[in-house]
Amino acid sequence: MRVIFMGTPDFAVATLEEIIKAGHEVVLVVSQPDKAVGRSKALKYTPVKECAVAHGIEVYHRSVSARQSVWNI
Repeated sequence: MRVIFMGTPDFAVATLEEIIKAGHEVVLVVSQPDKAVGRSKALKYTPVKECAVAHGIEVYHRSVSARQSVWNI
């Protein structure tokens, strides 16, 4: 089965891992945008994005602006 997974927090990683382990084809992950952390404001991936990147899965981010309904592709 081809799957598009939507999630961001660390507890969603276990679900994504189980879907992959079950042999489903995850074709896309949709997650919140990376966030700036620390004084250097370095961007940090979300836990789900880290997992997706490790498995070679494409990741899209939805715009955080409430006025926009456009996906950043």
